[in-house]
Amino acid sequence: MRQAGRYLPEFRETRATQDFFATCRSPKTCCELTLQPLRRFPLDAAIIFSDILVVPQALGMEVVMVPGKGPTFPEPLKEVEDLLKLRPKVDVAAELGYVFEAITLTRHRLEGKVPLIGFSGAPWTLMSYMIEGGGSNTMAKAKAWLYRHPEASHRLLRLLADLIVQYLVGQVAAGAQALQLFESHAGHLGPEQFGEFALPYLRDIAQRVKSRLEEAALPAVPMIVFAKDAHYALEELAQSGYDVVGLDWTIQPREARERTGLCVTLQGNLDPCALYAPKERIGELVKTMLEGFGTQRYIANLGHGLYPDVSPEHVGAFVEAVHTHSRHLSRHK
Repeated sequence: MRQAGRYLPEFRETRATQDFFATCRSPKTCCELTLQPLRRFPLDAAIIFSDILVVPQALGMEVVMVPGKGPTFPEPLKEVEDLLKLRPKVDVAAELGYVFEAITLTRHRLEGKVPLIGFSGAPWTLMSYMIEGGGSNTMAKAKAWLYRHPEASHRLLRLLADLIVQYLVGQVAAGAQALQLFESHAGHLGPEQFGEFALPYLRDIAQRVKSRLEEAALPAVPMIVFAKDAHYALEELAQSGYDVVGLDWTIQPREARERTGLCVTLQGNLDPCALYAPKERIGELVKTMLEGFGTQRYIANLGHGLYPDVSPEHVGAFVEAVHTHSRHLSRHK
């Protein structure tokens, strides 16, 4: 997560002269940024460089990247009537075709060396950004909608889910070989709200994407769901129609495995801050993590995105430790 990111000097150099979302709209630049980490590290997959907030942009909302603040919506949704400002029907190819072009170009450049992962934000996470107008510690404005305006909330979540389905199918048509859905703000919801306003849409997206791919004779690609801090729903997520459940760093690998069994692949979950540790310590932490998850039905990853000030050498130590300890564990099973 964020393997193409600000921790790489070559990433900062490539991005130096361009606005963030202008970068997202340049297929050539997105391709270059996607490939950069693979030139440095023996990673097992590439993740297309993009952003989850291209979806609200496709609905007609303005999003700008403010230095020192992050993504900002100059005119967030405040009243239920503001939903009328959103495009009811989106021409996905016209509005998000630049992502599809970036995927196709990158897929060609990868020459089959590793698979290419596409992604989208999930409905609740996107809704919360659209109402909060950016990041928030509490998501109080967005959660207030769930309590005060449940019907309007469902209307917005359905609109987002419909667009996300088309967007993800389009990514596969363009060449994506796996898909990840980011429910990054799941932890702001309790079990009841998650069960009403997040989980049904996650399930719906998985089911509809898979059936649309089949109808269009497109490859049945693996789908990953990452609902940060949603341990309370781990069993439900494991049975929500996804092939892989991503985990953050706040759950023990053995516990996650016990609760999900081998019915689903798990992905995660090293604390990104562990990469500030000395390299030897990173190796020890990786070994413990792999022993907890086991080598089957498992994808080693961080429990959230890389931070901008992490040393690339320490990212390299993480990747090397995963491969070294995986081989050792596989040999001595």
